[in-house]
Amino acid sequence: MDNTFNILMYSHDTYGLGHIRRTMAIASQLKCKGVNILILTGSPIVGRFEFPEQIDFVRIPGMIKQSNDNYIPHSIKIDPIHAMSIRQSIIDATAKSFQPDLFIVDKAPRGLKHEIMPTLEWMKENGKTRTILGLRDIMDDADSTIKDWTDKGIYDVLDDLYSEIWVYGHKEYYDPVKEYKIPESISQKMIFTGYIPRKVHSRSCPEKRKNGKKLVVITAGGGGDGYPMMDAYLKALEKYGPQNFRTIMVTGPFMSKEQRLDLSERAKKLSVTFYHFYRRMEKLFSNADLVVCMGGYNTFCEILSHKQVALIVPRETPRLEQTIRAQVLAEQNLADYIPWHKLGPDTIMEKVDHLLNNSHKIRDAINNFNFTGLDVMHQRVGYFKENCK
Repeated sequence: MDNTFNILMYSHDTYGLGHIRRTMAIASQLKCKGVNILILTGSPIVGRFEFPEQIDFVRIPGMIKQSNDNYIPHSIKIDPIHAMSIRQSIIDATAKSFQPDLFIVDKAPRGLKHEIMPTLEWMKENGKTRTILGLRDIMDDADSTIKDWTDKGIYDVLDDLYSEIWVYGHKEYYDPVKEYKIPESISQKMIFTGYIPRKVHSRSCPEKRKNGKKLVVITAGGGGDGYPMMDAYLKALEKYGPQNFRTIMVTGPFMSKEQRLDLSERAKKLSVTFYHFYRRMEKLFSNADLVVCMGGYNTFCEILSHKQVALIVPRETPRLEQTIRAQVLAEQNLADYIPWHKLGPDTIMEKVDHLLNNSHKIRDAINNFNFTGLDVMHQRVGYFKENCK
């Protein structure tokens, strides 16, 4: 008798690094004896990550979001409808061949442009697969989320097609049940896991204190919308001259070439160490004295895992998710932030200087913070393993 337990994970990954990084973090921790994990992803850079034994991926054609509901292929030059048809066919065929015991969907309940709906319907009819939706704690502001979920019939999908909903956050920090008016039939399926920890790199003292200077790491995640933050940071260094700290800048692979070249040329003049993509961000985080970043869920989980002080510059469009998260974290003394509309050389330099020299309150809060995400997910997978066979 086959004793393997198969987990299929879906990460639509149209833009940025967040979804695939979260999926990889969960997969690497859920892996144990007798468990196989297969990841369906549209990430164009999934091949740059290291995949341990028992974990593999199936790459579906990548799509880029042009506007709210308009997507075009990332690389292949074919009609978007044709590209979506290919994606859906691969997803459906993979699910039926792999025969998963558990299907974990990241963030998008119906998938990109409804692409996983046939698979979810098949799983419901088949009765073998338990379906899990993984949601970050904050999707968007309450009014926008309620309207979006109502217009798209998301509440019905959550009610009808998912066995459980894992919320990667703390209900006492932000309560989506209350904020998004989630009915009881759905809320009773919701499990708050807490934040998801990331792999921690050991601190390297020589790197941290090169030339006796503290280290600021500035990162924009995928980088597609990170230019204004990095531009403001370099303008601050240009305006205020040499500082008693040094900087490593990582733009991310999705920043436009023109913007990247502008930043790299200016960074060189300022003796700022510059990277387009850095495979092991945990190494940089471990040695930083301050991380300047945008407000993405995954970046902050990585920073918090390394017990680092963060200055968040959250974007305000196309959704308010990052801004709300920054406010929630600031209320908990887990980070500081600059509202996007107040971003400028003066405000960023003032905050950086303050946090490098006066971060005791934040460090105390971080040291008292507990990650519970993986423990809760392990418990749930253990339950399903016992009850699926």
